[in-house]
Amino acid sequence: MVGIQETIKKGKGKTHIKGWVYRIRKGKNLIFLIMRDSKNIIQCVVEKEKVSENIWKDAEKILTESAVEIDGKVSKDDRAPTGYEIKVEKLNVVHFSEVFPIAKDLSTEFLADNRHLWLRSRKMNAIMKIRSKVFGAIHDYFRSNDYYEFQSPIFQATQGEGGSTMFTVPYFGKELYLAQTWQLYAEAAIFSLEKIYCIAPSFRAEKSVTSRHLTEYWHAEMEILWNTFDDLQDEAEGLLRNIVKLVLKDCKEELEILKRDTKKLEATAKKKFPRITYTEALKILDKKCKLKVKWGKDLRTIEEDKLGELYDTPIIVTRYPKEVKAFYMKEDPEDNKVVLGFDVIGPDGYGELFGASQRETDVELLKERLTKEGEDLNNYEYYFDTRRYGSVPHGGFGMGVERVISWICGLDTIKDAIPFPRNPTRFTP
Repeated sequence: MVGIQETIKKGKGKTHIKGWVYRIRKGKNLIFLIMRDSKNIIQCVVEKEKVSENIWKDAEKILTESAVEIDGKVSKDDRAPTGYEIKVEKLNVVHFSEVFPIAKDLSTEFLADNRHLWLRSRKMNAIMKIRSKVFGAIHDYFRSNDYYEFQSPIFQATQGEGGSTMFTVPYFGKELYLAQTWQLYAEAAIFSLEKIYCIAPSFRAEKSVTSRHLTEYWHAEMEILWNTFDDLQDEAEGLLRNIVKLVLKDCKEELEILKRDTKKLEATAKKKFPRITYTEALKILDKKCKLKVKWGKDLRTIEEDKLGELYDTPIIVTRYPKEVKAFYMKEDPEDNKVVLGFDVIGPDGYGELFGASQRETDVELLKERLTKEGEDLNNYEYYFDTRRYGSVPHGGFGMGVERVISWICGLDTIKDAIPFPRNPTRFTP
């Protein structure tokens, strides 16, 4: 068997393909079958006068998504969707499909209800290929920079990002939480491995039904010892640049299917990311966007989007107010009102892609912040131990993989960046 992409590259001569009928156009003496497999599509022509009566009858009965094997001759034809077509000599219908429920111009809700079938569309096929490339690029970056892959528990006894967004689950008479982040466990592991990363699902019980929120998403996280705050920003920039470079290199056809303007991604692959402080960001928003934000307030979606519109690459916003950030973020030694943390904000209105920080190493400060949040300190004794025995400077970040995919693909909603999206109203199929 030769796949469709290989058949197109071959360009002429005999071929044998297997796949599914993507589109059909039937005439009196000609039937055009647009066949698809995982790699591409190709037009196949069944001519009544040149095939057996049985083949013609089968071709007349074929419906969209029927599974078919075809033998024939491939040749160039600029009128065909991908520039080549196969003159059918033999046709074997492996399975006659029922009437496929997905046609043109269907609502997003209908497509969500039939996600298990919509994954077969060229759009979703292209997105899933880019998704696979993004995951591979993450592994490529970290492994080529001497990171070890490390996994942490999904069942966790403590909060990592905020108690209000945790999913509780029964656990043999106790109540545990689904992981919001691997971080607290990763901070234990770095004292053995020094540089670690993981790609794993995270869960946030946010009642947001927006174009950029999911309750279950994939999180690319890293932790590193002996680093500086600038080192951490360099790692985030390096990872994102590596992802974009590999997608631009290996996913040209998929980006074309999605009609993505690749010039908007090329800047990220080539240019340094602007780095500004939270305080500078407020001044820029006031001056250039006529948006006044009181110092101490976290940046909302509207402010992140406005900032993102001012640059052609992601931007790194550093030193947020301590009060709006997580308990583990390290105070800036030069200004205890802010933390050595940063967010990476994507261009084109795609919002926060990363959250990152140096980690606080002072046990008493950690206890003070957790007490203020109403946490039981006994649940964090294992975490405090990481500071009691040979503590050193360290930091890390978490990247929302679907947010990055959504931005790279130019998607209207993050729901299309994951095979089966989950939000407060969507948990099937």
